Amino acid sequence: MYNQLLSKQNKNQALILSKFFKTNPGEYGENDCFLGIKVPIIRDIVKSTPLMSIEQLEPLISSKWHEVRMASLFMLIRIFKNQFSKQKKRKDPEYNFQNPCLDFYLNHTQYINNWDLVDLSCPTIIGEWLYYLKSQKQEIIPILKKLAKSNNMWEKRIAIVSTLYFVKHNDFEPTLAIIEENLFHNHDLIHKANGWLLREIGKKNLTIEEQFLKNNDIYKTLPRTTLRYAIEKFDEDKRQSYLKGRI
Repeated sequence: MYNQLLSKQNKNQALILSKFFKTNPGEYGENDCFLGIKVPIIRDIVKSTPLMSIEQLEPLISSKWHEVRMASLFMLIRIFKNQFSKQKKRKDPEYNFQNPCLDFYLNHTQYINNWDLVDLSCPTIIGEWLYYLKSQKQEIIPILKKLAKSNNMWEKRIAIVSTLYFVKHNDFEPTLAIIEENLFHNHDLIHKANGWLLREIGKKNLTIEEQFLKNNDIYKTLPRTTLRYAIEKFDEDKRQSYLKGRI
């Protein structure tokens, strides 16, 4: 898989991606290196590669190349799906609550260090698994809150975006709980993640989203980016009312 990825290197595209993902000194993607491969091509390479073991992903997840790390995460999702389908058929509760893919993911978050790597992986590897645990009456909020309280911005974003799986299944409690942990964080990428997840809640249940926004007039103090993302799909009159603090 590694050699296949290297063979697809596109230097012109790499320059474009380096700029898009903010790799200059002081930017959030500082020192990241790109081969210049588009996501569909990476997915195709991973799909055509025989299923790997978690151990084989170790040198890939720690690669300097952004696309190689992405490919390792896509392969980890394949491994997770394969293992998870088997786990749900087992009767041993102790076995059912173990997830080597989750452990691998959480032990390598230093390499899951840009928003695309986070957003394309955590809703499945963390979100889907925690949704299953919750269905089995297991406590899941502490796992998310530990990530949300991390000093690592990417772990904070992982905590938020992982809950997308819950939102898609009409369970909004974890998302709202985790958003509150970093509602006024100073980084734009956290503002965007919070606003995005609130918007996704609104697509499913607008009443729940608006209750959150109106609670103690919190919408008036939200970072502007969060509010704009959250109300993006509102009709124009309502959107303007929120922006002008007239709700």
